[in-house]
Amino acid sequence: MKNTKLIVAIVLLLAVVGVGGVAIAKKRDTGATVRTEVVGRRDLVSIVTASGVIEPKQKVDISADIAGRVIELAVEEGQDVKKGDLLLRIDPTQYQAAVQRAEATVAQAKAQSAQMRASLLKAQSDATRAEQLAKGDRLISAQDLEQARTGLKVAQAQYEAANYGVSQAEAGLSEARESLRKTIITAPMSGRVTRLNIHQGETAVVGTMNNPGSLLLTIADLGVMEAKVNVDETDVPHIAIGDSATIKIDAFPNQTFVGHVTQIANSAVQGQGSTAGSSSQTGQAVDFEVRVTLDHPPTELRPDLSATADIVSATRKQALSVPIIAVTVRDASGKKFKVGSSDDQGDASVSEKQKKLDEQNEVEGVFVVKDGKAKWMPVTVGIAGERYFELTKGLKGGETVVAGPYSVVRDLEDGAALQIQPEGPETKPAKEAK
Repeated sequence: MKNTKLIVAIVLLLAVVGVGGVAIAKKRDTGATVRTEVVGRRDLVSIVTASGVIEPKQKVDISADIAGRVIELAVEEGQDVKKGDLLLRIDPTQYQAAVQRAEATVAQAKAQSAQMRASLLKAQSDATRAEQLAKGDRLISAQDLEQARTGLKVAQAQYEAANYGVSQAEAGLSEARESLRKTIITAPMSGRVTRLNIHQGETAVVGTMNNPGSLLLTIADLGVMEAKVNVDETDVPHIAIGDSATIKIDAFPNQTFVGHVTQIANSAVQGQGSTAGSSSQTGQAVDFEVRVTLDHPPTELRPDLSATADIVSATRKQALSVPIIAVTVRDASGKKFKVGSSDDQGDASVSEKQKKLDEQNEVEGVFVVKDGKAKWMPVTVGIAGERYFELTKGLKGGETVVAGPYSVVRDLEDGAALQIQPEGPETKPAKEAK
């Protein structure tokens, strides 16, 4: 009885193992489950997305050219001003005194010049008389004649020096008056006071570069606004002046603004700790500043608002295209790159050298479904849309390609058996956004 039960248990176990083996074998025969899509034509739009801030196209940061206490502040932050309007006044007392001293110096120099002119006239007269006496009966000696001539030259030099002294004093007076004039600061342009860093009674310091404390106020023309965004170095070559863009501003979540590219920087944005002209550090992201002018900015728009710009860098009408997820890389023979043997994994130089070699031999391609198997086909891609690559070489259209999932496409081999996933609403690829 016990032997009979043991035999039955062994038979059932063998039956279960047999069924599992058949299922495994059947799965191996059918291959990996994949999604497919037919290569066709569609409108493609290549978009470069970058983030930044909103800024007025024209603004002026105003700093003081002289130091002094602010005795009058005529504007408030947010106030509209016109060109020439009074902004603030600095205490002019010491600068008025400087003007008075300079005026006195000019008067003194002019008096000295007049005195030297009188001395010159006397020397000229003495020299003329000496010349006449020497020509006649030689009533004076040659030494006296030479002394008269030398006195004339000295008087001429002293008079010339006195005139230079007048010019110097007048220049000092002009400088003192200019400093006095700078105690009154007026608006250099019409616009709005968007920043005010000074209060009446505080001391204004002389404005110097890279010194935020010297900035008194900012006037901006809010009629023309720009989105100043940082674009990655790999995307900058694809952007051109005049490219259209849509701008989304965080402060206006339900609105989308339209603009166009008006400026592309020729040098990279300098990061913290870097200096102009220095090369970027290895592995550090490099961005270039791009300015997008808004076509019709709203009046309530403010500077420094966060913004994201979608710049249309290229468009293709009815271009032959393939899903982005379908494109992968292989070597020239269509095989996957070898990760490297266990002996090489400890050698960083060998691993890095192999990586560079793989990058040089990379070939882009897709897997075309043919007779239930994957066939590797090298392709050349153009612009990238939201979900599709433009195909410029490799396929003619109408082919069925493996379009996912990515984990399968990544490890797929040429000639591998495929099991096509039924197409449903959740698996059907979305149409390319126009």
